[in-house]
Amino acid sequence: MRTVLVTGLGGAGRTTVAAATALAAAGPGRRALLLTADPGDVLGAPLATDPTEIAEGLWAARVDSGAAFRTEFLALQERGAAVLELLGANRLAGEELTELPGSPQFALLRALADARTGGWDLVVLDLPPLRETIDLLALPEQLRRYLRRLLPPERQAARALRPVLAQLAGVPMPAQWLYETAARWDTELAAVQDLITADDTALRLVAEPGPAAADALRAARTGLALHGLRTEALVANRILPRHSSDTWLAALAAQQEKALEEWSGDWGPRCPVREIPHLGRDPRGPEDLASLAAGGALALAAPSGPAEPWERIADRRAEDGTLSWSIRLPGADKKSIGLVRRGDELLLRAGPFRRIVPLPSVLRRCTVSGAALADAVLTVRFTPDPQLWPRTL
Repeated sequence: MRTVLVTGLGGAGRTTVAAATALAAAGPGRRALLLTADPGDVLGAPLATDPTEIAEGLWAARVDSGAAFRTEFLALQERGAAVLELLGANRLAGEELTELPGSPQFALLRALADARTGGWDLVVLDLPPLRETIDLLALPEQLRRYLRRLLPPERQAARALRPVLAQLAGVPMPAQWLYETAARWDTELAAVQDLITADDTALRLVAEPGPAAADALRAARTGLALHGLRTEALVANRILPRHSSDTWLAALAAQQEKALEEWSGDWGPRCPVREIPHLGRDPRGPEDLASLAAGGALALAAPSGPAEPWERIADRRAEDGTLSWSIRLPGADKKSIGLVRRGDELLLRAGPFRRIVPLPSVLRRCTVSGAALADAVLTVRFTPDPQLWPRTL
């Protein structure tokens, strides 16, 4: 199963491009599924929560975040029933639950994970605006780190000793259901994380060429690189005719042309810029979507194989006694970069984006001795700690 994640700037038409991408891949003998939380009718008809066939080979479903939240909350409440009864808590009924902030994002990830078992050739996921999507795609890694810190798996090995430990400590030890729930969440999050970073998963950005879009994409490009997210294509939507007798349209077309030249220089060739024409109206229904996909602008290229490593380690002990850790951060500037070493982890900040990554084992026995940003590459220098590094005989 191939996966296409579609996001973009607000109002740039990402849902339309996601639907057109799914339609372009569908056809006889091929089953494509579009997942979206948008209640609109870009496909020409309202979508149900269960996959419904819209055209030959094209299926679509609306992700109901409210229903997903209620189902997960009630299941968690049922598993923790013994603890809730011990505390004298009143259990909540499904009809009195309203979803919490962040529920739509979790529902999208769960829908993506569930689609793996549907036998689809292609799954296209319509994601929120670009800034929210970067945080969303980084969420599985972050939540797994929180689970490991709060409920370390190795503590489960001592579950036979919990009655004794509870008597010695004078407080009840965490119940087994809590560790089992954490393990289940970790497994589910790991599956989603593997799906996001898989070689056959493509991330497409949608934007309408212009000065404001250029600034937003420049900042987002750094965030995508920080989290190791590879972009397959940048879709320039609503392209106006380049030659028009109308001076107003000609000026807008010239502005778009300038933005496209800048994008091609910044993003290509690793991320080609695809142009989608303006239809002169809001696209609705399979016919309009087919017009957008005409000419192969939204066709999927073959998987390009494993992505380039997000980081590289170089041994420079023979030259200057250090090891270097290089991280690609295109679009970043020195003023926006922040580094904090905390135990065996490195806290990276690039503008509004943050990521906490574990240090490779070879660097955990070193101290940070400096950092530099040059040619879109952040290089952190490490000096071996004499107290931890094996001595040369």
